[in-house]
Amino acid sequence: MTSLKYAFFSGCVTPQKENSYELSIRKVCQKLGIELVDLEQTNCCGFFVEPVDYQASVIFAARNLAMLDEIGLDAVTPCSACFGHLTRVRSLLLENEELRNTVNQALRGINKTFTGSAKIRHIVGMLLQDVGIEKIKDSVSKPLNKLRIAPHYGCHILKPSDELHLDNPEDPKLLDSLVEATGAECVDYSEKKLCCGSSAMNVDQKLAMKIIETKLDSIKNSGADSIVTVCPACHVQFDLTAYGLLREKSSLPILHYTQLLGLAQGWGPQEIGLYENRVSVDRLLEIVQL
Repeated sequence: MTSLKYAFFSGCVTPQKENSYELSIRKVCQKLGIELVDLEQTNCCGFFVEPVDYQASVIFAARNLAMLDEIGLDAVTPCSACFGHLTRVRSLLLENEELRNTVNQALRGINKTFTGSAKIRHIVGMLLQDVGIEKIKDSVSKPLNKLRIAPHYGCHILKPSDELHLDNPEDPKLLDSLVEATGAECVDYSEKKLCCGSSAMNVDQKLAMKIIETKLDSIKNSGADSIVTVCPACHVQFDLTAYGLLREKSSLPILHYTQLLGLAQGWGPQEIGLYENRVSVDRLLEIVQL
């Protein structure tokens, strides 16, 4: 299998709250022959700064992008918000010479320069586009053909689609195809494109919980055994927030996609961090007989 090499940009939420996501990514990449190079001294991508100080959010992103330019590697990130913000800022700086000059003037103080040579990949985009479905299927040693999975796409890997170009936000397929590569069955459900509510938590908690309650009801009606996410913030919303506040509605295991793929590749539950999942995965492991 051809070796692929990327810089690993973890973002903020994954190392703080979702260590199992990074752990399972590393195991999956190991099985697929993908080398991840750890980045040192990165900062927040700037996504959460944007509503308060737009220019600062651009400079935050540009500093990380300049570090990637220095080492000459594209980055892969598990975070949908990081993927979206860094991708948009990179495109903006390449297109807007005046802004690029302003940003590089700020970066000069720390001996950095943005050139835009390095690109940002989301982990699922990298798996689908660079590794490919057939190689992923070849890595599967324990097909999960007894599992029925509800894929949750979230917002930030799909929108704005004219900037991210990863999938059709009105009819997304990429996560479905990746789930099916593990042998599991994808179930359809009416609220598949609905947000998890995470972005509304700090503004209107009642609204945020109504959104995720609606989503969970739709998924339960689909007959799914588990929910699969590709965003650490979405995973926190399902597996921590909803589990804490909507316990009676939040009983389905919530897996990162790389945990699902890790199970199919033969990694044990401990090796892919299933012990960190808040909603019990015992029933799921019984179904797949692990």
